[in-house]
Order: sequence, then structure tokens, then C-alpha cells
Amino acid sequence: MTLLYLEDCPSWRQAAALVREVLAESGRPGTALRLELVRTREDAERLGFVGSPTLLVDGVDPFRTEPAEVALACRLYRTEEGLRGLPSRAQIERALAQP
Repeated sequence: MTLLYLEDCPSWRQAAALVREVLAESGRPGTALRLELVRTREDAERLGFVGSPTLLVDGVDPFRTEPAEVALACRLYRTEEGLRGLPSRAQIERALAQP
């Protein structure tokens, strides 16, 4: 599991902490969360990065919607509570439960 992020994005640390909490509570405390800083447009294109933070589960962005453009920007997520800078706990739990 990987969290792609931009250093200047204010939501990535909170997203990382929330993913770690969900992993621990879901009986997967041994699953590592790898943090990967996206530095350049080339990095973003190579990774299919559409904004910070981006969570990859087995290399796939479970929250990606099409059309999605590569962006060196903060990302917004549609959550149960409206637009937010990170997915909700419930959304992360669902993403981790997918086969």
C-alpha cells in the first residue's frame, strides 16, 4: 500500500495517519504504508498521480474517477460529508476490503 503525496499538501499527513489507523483496526497492523513524495511532473505522469494525497492499494487508485488528469495539486474527495482533502474512514475501509 502506497500513499503518494506532495510536500506542500496539507492533507497527506492526516490521510497517512487515518490509513494506518484503519489498517491496525482491520486486523492488518503488519501491512506497511509506504509514503512516496511526488517531486516532478515526470514523477506524476509515471505514477498516474492525480493529486495529493493519492492512496494506491495493490498499485491501483480506488478513488480515481475518469476523466482524471495528472496534476501536481492537492486533491479533493467526494465523501459522505461533502468535498474533503482526504477520503473518509468509511471510504478507506471499503477500499481495503475490495478483493
